[in-house]
Amino acid sequence: MSKIAVLGTGDVGNTIGSKLVELGHSVIMGSRTGSNENTLSFVAKHSGKASAGTFAYAAANGEIIFNCTKGFYSLDALKMAGEENLKDKIIVDLSNPIDVSKGIPPSLSVCNTDSLGEQIQRTFPSAKVVKTLNTVWCGLMVNPALVNRGDHTIFVSGNDKNAKERVKEILESFGWDEENIVDLGDITTARGTEMYLALWLRIMGSMKTGSFNVKIVR
Repeated sequence: MSKIAVLGTGDVGNTIGSKLVELGHSVIMGSRTGSNENTLSFVAKHSGKASAGTFAYAAANGEIIFNCTKGFYSLDALKMAGEENLKDKIIVDLSNPIDVSKGIPPSLSVCNTDSLGEQIQRTFPSAKVVKTLNTVWCGLMVNPALVNRGDHTIFVSGNDKNAKERVKEILESFGWDEENIVDLGDITTARGTEMYLALWLRIMGSMKTGSFNVKIVR
């Protein structure tokens, strides 16, 4: 089992953190202050099995970092975590570059020729960024069996092969079948999964639920 830092205290961070605790990992939830209402609630819910602190504290003590912050805030949060605390560590990036400044539905703050995953990798070159789980609702992230008995597709992108293999192991522990984990290639392929958000939002709006996913049929 690993010490895992979960940065972000919203629905995604709580869902991911709770699943990791359930699987026996030691989870440190990181936030700006380290002691906001959500972090205190998370620690209380998992009494003795989870802890909390600032982004920097969580990153310093985590062997693997899950970025569950909102995309518009991710770079700032990771900078607060500290480059030295992220050095040589895997950053599992679940964020999407959502821009709500022009209203709903949101647009993307970066797309086509760049991605948030790439920006994170450029900002922290010694870290090993692996983009994944950003194409599904948080409930499915940790329980793919909610849809089609788990027979649907999740993607990974990243430059470091070993880091991706470690993340795939975590995905399998969440319930994702090895055959349904599609490695798209290096971190530039995160452009595709982030841009899928535009379609995902419209499907969700039409179906009135986030409990759906796509499956690659060969």
